[in-house]
Amino acid sequence: MELPKISQPAMRALTSINVKSLEDIMKYSEEELLALHGFGPKSIRILRKEMDAHGMKFKNEE
Repeated sequence: MELPKISQPAMRALTSINVKSLEDIMKYSEEELLALHGFGPKSIRILRKEMDAHGMKFKNEE
């Protein structure tokens, strides 16, 4: 599934860890993503909204 529109720095941060889809995001926790340079809380909110809509969760969430 395609990633939602997020900032360019956040996209570069995801590209640096080879994340290309919403499914790839599920391999990481919020904390791991927030530790990336250029990735912030707003990007987490955008991703969470999209993931919730598709029944997906971040790593370590039940």
